[in-house]
Parts: sequence; C-alpha cells; structure tokens
Amino acid sequence: MWFQNDLFENNYLFLRIIKNKMSTRGPISQFMEGNYLHFNSAAMMDAAKGYETHLDEGGKMMITLAGAMSTAELGISLAEMIRQDKVSIISCTGANLEEDIMNLVAHSHYKRVPNYRDLSPQDEWDLLENHYNRVTDTCIPEEEAFRRLQKHIHKLWKDANDAGERYFPHEFMYKMLLSGVLEQYYEIDPKNSWMLAAAEKNLPIVVPGWEDSTMGNIFASYVMKGEMIATTMKSGIEYMGWLADWYIKNSEGKGIGFFQIGGGIAGDFPICVVPMLYQDMEMPNIPFWSYFCQISDSTTSYGSYSGAVPNEKITWGKLDINTPKFIVESDATIVAPLIFAWILKM
Repeated sequence: MWFQNDLFENNYLFLRIIKNKMSTRGPISQFMEGNYLHFNSAAMMDAAKGYETHLDEGGKMMITLAGAMSTAELGISLAEMIRQDKVSIISCTGANLEEDIMNLVAHSHYKRVPNYRDLSPQDEWDLLENHYNRVTDTCIPEEEAFRRLQKHIHKLWKDANDAGERYFPHEFMYKMLLSGVLEQYYEIDPKNSWMLAAAEKNLPIVVPGWEDSTMGNIFASYVMKGEMIATTMKSGIEYMGWLADWYIKNSEGKGIGFFQIGGGIAGDFPICVVPMLYQDMEMPNIPFWSYFCQISDSTTSYGSYSGAVPNEKITWGKLDINTPKFIVESDATIVAPLIFAWILKM
C-alpha cells in the first residue's frame, strides 16, 4: 500500500511540475507544445527548445535575415526578441536593413496583391507606372518609402562625406532613426520595428553586400555623379574584420549560436568568420559556432548554400561534430515568428 501511495504522490508532483512549467507560458507556446509533435512541426520545436537551452546556458545568438523578411513584417516578433536580449547580433541583407524602416514610415501606402500569380506583364507595368515595386504579394510605394528615406539619409551621408568621416551602412540608419527625423512619418506602432529596437540597443549588425539594395544603389549613384566618395561608406571587408574582432571577444564560455533564416549572403558571410580566423589567421583556439538552426525550403541537391545541410558545414570548418544542428524545411515567414513566440514564452 505504501508503494502505491508513493507512486501516486510522485506522479502528482510530476504533473504539478509540468503544469507549473506550462503555466509560465502564454497560449501560443502552450498550443505549440500540445500540437507540434511530428515531422516539420516537431523539428521546429526541437530547434526552438535548442535555442532556448543555448541562451539559458549563457550562450549568445546571431540571427541572419535573408529574403524579404522585413517586408514580411518579422519585426513584430523580432523587435521584442531584441528588447529582451534574445539576440546578440544580426546579419542581414541591405534590403532587410532598409525595408523595416520603409514599413515603419510608409505602411498605409503599401498595396497588397493577393492574386499576384495572375498578374500579366501589363499589370506589372502598371504597378511600375504607379511607382510601386512588388515583393511577391506586397507592393512598396516608391515615393513614400524609398524617396522619404533618401531625403534624410542623403543628408547624413553628405555630412559625413564633407567631414571626412566614415561609417557602416547600419550606423547611418541608426543615426537617422535615433535623430527623430522620421517620427513624423510613423505609420505603425514603433515597437514593431526591429531596426528601431536594434538602434535603441545599439545592437551589432553586419550587412554584407549592402550595395545590392535600394539605398546602396542610391549611394552608388551619388558616387558616380561625383557628389560623394565611395570610402565614406565602410566596406564589406571592414565588416568582416569588425565581425572577427566581435567573435573573438564574445565566443568564450557557451559560445555563439547561429540562427539562419533563409540562406544567401546574409548567412554565408558571417558563418565564414570561424574558418577564416582559425585557418587563414592561424588562430587555433577559435571555437566553432555552438548552435546551428536553418529555416529554408531549398533542396540540397541543387548545390546552393541555402540548401546545404548543416553537416556539410563541418567540412568547411564552420560547425563542430557535436554542435547542436537543426533544419526546419518550411516557410520562414511562418516558422520564425513561432520560434520567437516560444522563446518569448508567448
């Protein structure tokens, strides 16, 4: 009888512990825990819990943003991740850097086209004639988004150029945001802008290939017209050098994890800092990335970086044999906000 009583009490205590653990989470996390049990949904849960464990054990995390995640309004969840120190550094494309701010200042002027698959070449031309640039189902207004930013960022570029000062692309954006000159245009709740949250935290950012963006193109046009010199903008090589220094200073202890949304240059550029340091700089004690997650729908057989499975990165000296590795083969616009919701206990 005593055995049965002990067993009952142990089971009761176990259930109480589980209930208390779940009660600290919001309804989204509880739904995920109860329903995402197999296949891609289970892989997502494994990745989310691995991210959480990495942070709980004192690790830091880099998030990389490819594609059009800012136009997909990832800022709604990513901004809170930044505010709660769930991310230590971001690598993103120039498009993601600027499009979060464009959404902040021009949201009501955007146009959604749900039937974008049915658009004819003439329909697309009409959008161009009306000064809209389409990103899948979302059209960005040129005047209210691009030109509005250009007006204010140009002054910062010109002032730096004339003073012989040099900054990284994201530093100019931070200056613009923190100056308050854009507040007159805000069209969304500013707490949903990840760039504004990053600027307020002075979050480290690297922007490889920044020239491949609207603001990058505009800056290049000023250089070609002789209005500015190219070196006013710090380069990708300087970004790599800065990132190398940051990695060395921050990779002790649990180390730095790598949370890759999509693929492309936003992911491949920063992940290469590890083999560069220990192979090319001949620094033998550089630790590998200590967590890796990839959200991508790319197929590995196509030979792309976006589709390269984590184990392939072992051969390039980016990940260790024992690095926790996760792949979620799904749509990042769906999966990333859910993983962030789990980490934020929403």
